[in-house]
Amino acid sequence: MQTVTGLFSLSPSFPSPTSKKPTTLRVKSHYAPISVPSTSSDSMAAKWAQKTVVIPPQRRGCHLITPKVLKDIEQDLAGFKCGLAHFFLQHTSASLTINENYDSDVQADTETFLSRIVPEGHSAPWRHTMEGPDDMPAHIKSSMFGCTLTIPITDGRLNMGTWQGIWLCEHRDHATPRKIVITLNGI
Repeated sequence: MQTVTGLFSLSPSFPSPTSKKPTTLRVKSHYAPISVPSTSSDSMAAKWAQKTVVIPPQRRGCHLITPKVLKDIEQDLAGFKCGLAHFFLQHTSASLTINENYDSDVQADTETFLSRIVPEGHSAPWRHTMEGPDDMPAHIKSSMFGCTLTIPITDGRLNMGTWQGIWLCEHRDHATPRKIVITLNGI
């Protein structure tokens, strides 16, 4: 692993609290260069792959979908040495997030939290109710977690932490299949 050390000066308009002089910030960054075979000029050319993965209807709550997603993209993913995997959920009443992949209590606790902070039912203050009392709360929850993820690709694998997994959070009582467009880009 190589280490690069650099000096960056903060703008004079941001002096240190105890001095009128600009503050110097020391930054140390570590990176490991990735060796890519150079047998042809095409080996360094960026490449793309895209696939839509359909997740069957799930009950309301947070669901670990990493195994399903990997099964559907593993062949394409294997062709990338370094890159990014972008996940886009094509729905407004579900969401994607990265969280605990081991203890399912985390999924249950997350659903409990979401249900407590976003009221629902006929007494909730929402005007958008024509698709049911759980629809507007589902939109809010979807906005809180979001519908996209970006994960690094290293040596043909998603480079996530040991305990990280991809979750589909279903915020409706009666879900439909959910589509995730997965775009891979890299070398």
